[in-house]
Amino acid sequence: MRLKDARKRLPVVTSPLPKGRGRKFMTNEDAPRPALAVWEFTLACDHRCLHCGPRAGEPRADELSTDEALRLVDDLAEAGVGEVVLIGGEAYLRNDFLLVIRRIRERGMTCTMTTGGLGVTKTRAEAMVEAGIQSVSVSIDGLEPAHDRLRNREGSWKRAFEALANLRAAGAKVSVNSQINQVNFGDHEPLLELIAKAGAHSWQLQITVAHGNAADNADIILQPYRFLELFEQLDRIADRAHELKVRIWPANNLGYFGPFEAKLRRYQKLHYRGCSAGKSTIGIESNGMLKNCPSLGGPANVAGSWREHGFDPIWQGAPEMTYIRRRTIDDLWGYCRECYYATTCMSGCTAANEPLLGRPGNNPFCHHRAIEMDRMDMRERIEPVAAAQGVPFDNGLFRIIREHKDPARREAEGPIEITEPRVSRLVEEMGSGRPIRADELPDGRVPFEK
Repeated sequence: MRLKDARKRLPVVTSPLPKGRGRKFMTNEDAPRPALAVWEFTLACDHRCLHCGPRAGEPRADELSTDEALRLVDDLAEAGVGEVVLIGGEAYLRNDFLLVIRRIRERGMTCTMTTGGLGVTKTRAEAMVEAGIQSVSVSIDGLEPAHDRLRNREGSWKRAFEALANLRAAGAKVSVNSQINQVNFGDHEPLLELIAKAGAHSWQLQITVAHGNAADNADIILQPYRFLELFEQLDRIADRAHELKVRIWPANNLGYFGPFEAKLRRYQKLHYRGCSAGKSTIGIESNGMLKNCPSLGGPANVAGSWREHGFDPIWQGAPEMTYIRRRTIDDLWGYCRECYYATTCMSGCTAANEPLLGRPGNNPFCHHRAIEMDRMDMRERIEPVAAAQGVPFDNGLFRIIREHKDPARREAEGPIEITEPRVSRLVEEMGSGRPIRADELPDGRVPFEK
């Protein structure tokens, strides 16, 4: 299938997001209510992480004012949101973040925060607790050398543990979240002992996905064939964490349906049931743009401006918000289309596979899939074929190479199969205003279907 034909089969919208107040949305009073809102409160950040999806550093030029932020909190409460997670950048780099925490709590919602912890001093931690913060997740990406390299800030690891101590002393509950990638691979078992000692009640684990800065540093992304070794570690981690009374909380991009699924998700009380973006979760950018997933961006996923349209019309009717609710098995492709778990899993986390391959529906970051490849004496790996453009939540493009597991056969026979990215017009633009041409891919390859 040629590129122009592949575009016609996309499950996402096929035109750029209209601008201005004239945009109309279909209303749907039966739309599910958003349970979780993840709010990028500012894009300002005191880290420069190698894997940062939004490429945080400087605030957006048009971030919400304090009054607007407080009114947005009211709209979230009216929409039925139960929990608001403040992220960034770093939320605490805006002086009004305490006012927003207080308003979230006054409106009866749970307020939590995810932070790198660099600036969570004793005074700031006490102020956060006084304002009403209930739990804070501190990002710790491996042991000290790996963490400081990934966070691109010497001393960051020590400051993260200081943040945990300051928050606990102030009376906040604390948890930890950690990336899993090539840089910190093997660090997580010893890290568990340290975060348990630091008082973490839960630990969210997630793979690094190929967006933003990570698309520029593709060598840090864990290769799919290493999932076999990864899940051997996770099996031991789950047992030890249970002994230490630390709840393992796998992110949506970590799974799926391998023999350790029930153990890993024991505190979620269910197996993975598909992407929740735009169904029970909503992402909010610091300028009030609403999107289906906190970890995605661009015209395929950003549904509209809260400033211009309010909350309900976008949540109920914007096609970029609702398309995951409408997806069927026919929107899957590649190996995922034929998988036994296809109708339940629906190719797993959209934020893992869309930035990789240009559109959702085919996900090599899967434990079950790695097991099946191994059973056939094969493995899968990814390699980049087009660079990202350098804007928040952008992505490059990758291909999946299926090859023999045996090194000698790999060397002698080469790839068994190459699955090229399925490039949509929306993804091709990637913030640049122009499409990627087929001749810009290595060897002039045109993306094709398998």
